[in-house]
Amino acid sequence: MRSPSSPVLSIDGLIKDVGPLSSLDGRMLRVVSGVSLTAERGQVTALLGANGAGKTTTLECAQGLQKRTGGTITLLGRDPAAAGADLRSRVGVMLQDGGLPPSAKPIPLLRHVAGLYANPWPVPELVERLGIDAFSRTTVRRLSGGQKQRLALAAALIGRPEVLFLDEPSAGLDPQSRQVVFELIAELRDAGMGIILTTHLMDDAQRLADYVYIIDGGRNVAEGTVQELLQRDHGVTPGAEQVRTLVFDADPGLEFDGVLPPGAEILEVRAGSYTVTGALAPAHLAALATWWEARNIMPTAMSLQARSLEDVFLDISGKDVR
Repeated sequence: MRSPSSPVLSIDGLIKDVGPLSSLDGRMLRVVSGVSLTAERGQVTALLGANGAGKTTTLECAQGLQKRTGGTITLLGRDPAAAGADLRSRVGVMLQDGGLPPSAKPIPLLRHVAGLYANPWPVPELVERLGIDAFSRTTVRRLSGGQKQRLALAAALIGRPEVLFLDEPSAGLDPQSRQVVFELIAELRDAGMGIILTTHLMDDAQRLADYVYIIDGGRNVAEGTVQELLQRDHGVTPGAEQVRTLVFDADPGLEFDGVLPPGAEILEVRAGSYTVTGALAPAHLAALATWWEARNIMPTAMSLQARSLEDVFLDISGKDVR
């Protein structure tokens, strides 16, 4: 359910061309072909796509870092392409590569950034919250990937932005750091901040996102809440959790032709270990149990796994490496 309030970001029919493709022909390469999305206050909006899908270009256009070829973008009610310092001061951006000066040390860097804002987040509070004091004496170039991510997040937050862009916010983070970052993102969302993130980690998107856009080939291919996407095109009763995979162990070499109704298949992934995949319904489980009973087969182990956002993403964008 999208918020009725004014969105923090609205993109309508975004087009971005780059190029030319070669010095011999002047044709441009279209990397974004009509992407549209809306991000609301008090929500985490996730933009998902394979490498080269156009998600980073889309967000860089939204931030005013790239000039768009066509379409409209409204960021906090303004066009970011014509934004001045007043708009940029209301927006926080955390880039995956950090964009941090390599010779700087964390706390002096944050104090410098804080001096650019009228009402900055207190540096000591951010340093403690994100565990930056543990590496405060180390220059940026010597920080681990996860440490750079935490520092980049602090720098993006220090101006108390109304909207926050996060590019792969959990990349390189250990489990403890991920938990700290996720808790902070949830608090900021609950306080009314609009948060837009990209990630390759589907578990992160499933855990954090209120609304998800999937783009492929530079265009929108799916959108919805996580639950809506999990139920996409499978006729699942709203609110029901869909079982995607059933795993069981039994005697090796069993033949299952014609056992299950349409919509599922059984594979013996290794001797005596079987996986049932598909949009599983009670009828599939009943048919399998009846088949077991008729042959006096008792599985030695069994587990059910819910359909995940990664399943949806792979169904939509395919399993080929880009």
